[in-house]
Amino acid sequence: MNEILNKEPVKRVEKSLKKFDNALKLIVLKKTARTAVDAANALECELGAIIKSLVFKAEEEFFVCLVSGDKRCSLNKLKKILNKKDVSMANAIQVKENTGFSIGGVAPTGYLKKLNIIVDISLSRFDYVYGAAGHPDCIFKITYPKLVKLTNGLEKEITE
Repeated sequence: MNEILNKEPVKRVEKSLKKFDNALKLIVLKKTARTAVDAANALECELGAIIKSLVFKAEEEFFVCLVSGDKRCSLNKLKKILNKKDVSMANAIQVKENTGFSIGGVAPTGYLKKLNIIVDISLSRFDYVYGAAGHPDCIFKITYPKLVKLTNGLEKEITE
């Protein structure tokens, strides 16, 4: 068995996925998926089918935006949706403290803390999308409707 699958963050994602849908499986890649470009190359898929899990801080609250790999999240749109003036990217320490994942392996599920999630609707143009699974070399494949259900995410247009 691959040692990556035994890592605690990966096991946390796997547990969350299995609880939601036992058919969902983790995929260990031969090449890294640390960035969306790396993941698209490793999977030989479109960059847009890669889910970027981005952690933001709005005043004192943290939340996650799931964005298509070929898009950029808009801070101005987030500020309007959240009705908050101060919205910024979380730093690496804040990401780890809130999700339990290191940047490069942040999954759309399996967080240490309860976090609200916003799912960008641009991901809906793909039959399947791919999310990190707690490690830069581990991902999972899921349909957009299932991703929204898995994450209990709020569907919004949040990209530039």
